[in-house]
Amino acid sequence: VRFANGRLERPESLRFTVYQNRDSAHPRKRHRRILVSETERLCYVGHNFGSQVMKCNSLCRYFVGVLDKSSGQMDVYNAEIFNMQPLLSGGGAGSHSCWAALFCFLPCSLGRQQGQFLHLSVLGEGSTGWVRVGVTHRVSLLNCSLVWVVCVPRGAQGVQSVLCLVQMDLCIEAFGTSKQKRALSSRRMNAVGSDIVSTAVTKAAANVIDAKGVTALMQDVAQDDVQNISAFLPPCHEDADRPEHVYKFEDILSPAEYEALRVPAATLASITTEEMAKRAEERSLCSFVLEELKFLPTDERSRDHKARCLWFLDTLIKFSQQKVVKKKHPVGPDCPHIISKKLVKNFTSLTYNNGSIQNLISASMKAKITAYIIALALHINNFQTDLTVLQNDLKLSESRILDIAKALRLRVSKAKGVPGLENDQNHKLGTLSLPLPTQKAPEGQRKRKKIN
Repeated sequence: VRFANGRLERPESLRFTVYQNRDSAHPRKRHRRILVSETERLCYVGHNFGSQVMKCNSLCRYFVGVLDKSSGQMDVYNAEIFNMQPLLSGGGAGSHSCWAALFCFLPCSLGRQQGQFLHLSVLGEGSTGWVRVGVTHRVSLLNCSLVWVVCVPRGAQGVQSVLCLVQMDLCIEAFGTSKQKRALSSRRMNAVGSDIVSTAVTKAAANVIDAKGVTALMQDVAQDDVQNISAFLPPCHEDADRPEHVYKFEDILSPAEYEALRVPAATLASITTEEMAKRAEERSLCSFVLEELKFLPTDERSRDHKARCLWFLDTLIKFSQQKVVKKKHPVGPDCPHIISKKLVKNFTSLTYNNGSIQNLISASMKAKITAYIIALALHINNFQTDLTVLQNDLKLSESRILDIAKALRLRVSKAKGVPGLENDQNHKLGTLSLPLPTQKAPEGQRKRKKIN
């Protein structure tokens, strides 16, 4: 340790206590320490975190060697330097028990007159009842100059911090180094600058409201909400002249990713009726894919293309069911590496949990996966798809998938569903057609119906 206001003359008279953060699993908090030492007069506190931590610990490493005199061997341990600052609690000082002394220190060179008593002169009593006591001359006290003492009533804890800052500024003006004075000037200029900026922002906001009006500003806010929604949607080309160009296939699957699907999708391209029945019984494929496999084209090229799209759509649905994604083979060993990398990179968010960083599929990421699934289903089904079947596969509420479909600029209509599936009479059909409907931001959460 090192003391900010002097040198340690009697180490044996100090008692040290170290405290560590309770969160031992957090990678940063578990290294935080607070060191406390007590003397007959003062209590000192040092810590290795925060804005006032010493820079030397991050620039180099320190070691402590413990020599065993009997064996002549030395054990070396990692060490860390703590800068001990005096803790001024505001307890009773002097012969007047009703006053508490608050000291402001400035570092200076070590003088010869160490430990001298201070000669104080009373400057007067203010209208607020404060008694200000000044120092008639500069006195060296260990490694500090005690340049100002402010006596405040006992129990006036609320004003001590403000008063200490004011008196510290006065100390720096009178006795501070050039560096301290420059810092003080810069801080005061920044305080004035923040007031000017606040006034200017308030005035500018009033001018904008007067110029554009409240209605135009509300429209701008709604547009910003729409842009925030678009961050979770596939790239939309509003100026497209054909539906297939609104959400381009290349934005969903790149050429390299599409080529990587050739091998795993071959099993779907050559699937038989018996295998489909077995897959349906095992539920190894989602309902949407099973239904579309019944209508695979006879043309080999078109059949292979649809099989690749269906394999990737089924993989997206299975991926969306996870909460925490595995780092190795997130959707199984059969998935190509480039596809696994795409899923983890584009459809998960990093989170910290139980001392490690994990890839999590949050609610917003599941909405993004759903948007890409709907866009891919549009390409599979000639830009018209059954949203209810996808909703059941994704295990979403109807309102949730309809909100995402409307954000994708789809026209939603009622349709008779596929026989044998759930709610076959009340299916919702999503259609992508030109011109695109106007995009609207969601109006907030719907009110829940009261249940009697």
